[in-house]
Amino acid sequence: MLYTEQHYEIMRTTEAFIKKEINPHVDEWEKAGVFPAHELFKKMGNLGLLGIAKPEEYGGMGLDYSYQIAFSEALGTVHCGGVPMGIGVQTDMSTPALAKFGSDELRREFLAPAIAGDMVVSIGVSEPSAGSDVAAIKTTARKDSDDYIINGTKMWITNSTQSDFICLLANTSDDKPYVNKSLIIVPTNLPGIRFSKRLDKLGMRSSDTAQIFFDNVRVPQRYLIGQEGKGFTYQMQQFQEERLFAAASTIKSLEQCVNETIEYTRERQIFGKSVLDNQVVNYRLAELQTEIEALRALTYCATEGYVNGEDVTMKASMVKLKAGRLAREVTDSCLQYWGGMGFMWDNHISRFYRDTRLSSIGGGADEVMLSIITKMMNISPRHKK
Repeated sequence: MLYTEQHYEIMRTTEAFIKKEINPHVDEWEKAGVFPAHELFKKMGNLGLLGIAKPEEYGGMGLDYSYQIAFSEALGTVHCGGVPMGIGVQTDMSTPALAKFGSDELRREFLAPAIAGDMVVSIGVSEPSAGSDVAAIKTTARKDSDDYIINGTKMWITNSTQSDFICLLANTSDDKPYVNKSLIIVPTNLPGIRFSKRLDKLGMRSSDTAQIFFDNVRVPQRYLIGQEGKGFTYQMQQFQEERLFAAASTIKSLEQCVNETIEYTRERQIFGKSVLDNQVVNYRLAELQTEIEALRALTYCATEGYVNGEDVTMKASMVKLKAGRLAREVTDSCLQYWGGMGFMWDNHISRFYRDTRLSSIGGGADEVMLSIITKMMNISPRHKK
């Protein structure tokens, strides 16, 4: 996959927006534990940045997903992980299934305002006892006349305390786990919905995250996305975009870590010379930059396959695995070269060290990615032919 001038223009627009509207406020938002999603998303919607790969009839640009990856990569220039994650939930995690499988009525009512930045969205999949194991969710949506009655709870939900609606995965029958689930749009202003206090997390501090409780919440059955019982399949497809987004948005943040470390070690003097002049340091930074380029290449390769309609489950899982592990390696190595300064809370490197740790957990843990890869390689003991 090769970027065109249009790809680069999207990146330039995004990076200029970040420089003006996000990075000057990151420290404030990190301390507050939340960023103003409605205000920020509306500004992004006005620039067309929330619907790059979404249909034009609902306010999107109608471009292929490679342009969304260019946008996602540019998000890596934000000086924290929480804000890009909140944006990614809006663009790549909560709305892909709605855009592809939702009715025209549903898309006009919910997708169009999400693209415009008039509504903030959350994805409701994880539960206290069902994170990476999506099939184990307990939340139910039972039919009652023309409605669903929803009961259960969702955990670690990004954007939740500001969201206007949730793309909710719930059990709509007592059938087998992979065919009894459906995706349903649930507005957050309905009776029976309540939220915990914002969760106190190790990293991603500026991203508001909470537990959501559903107590006999009534929603119209017309809020069903696509077909009933197809929710697990739809969510697995949404995961493809989520995992590609996770990798793409990691690339430039890791490059930030390396570049800032180069500048710091060039100026930091130990034993009469700069830290950077030690071969063990400059060789290590060269190795890390090489690994980042390898991640970029794998991300582009998986994206090209996705755009061409290929099943990229294996490559997307590899990309997600590589991004999470490399983020831990790069941030840990760079922090070491900052010495005591790297251990300070407000240092960019220590922030990325904390924020990127989630990459190996959220959206499917490393172990889940390895399980998927081994199945597709036909080397998993339970799945050998």
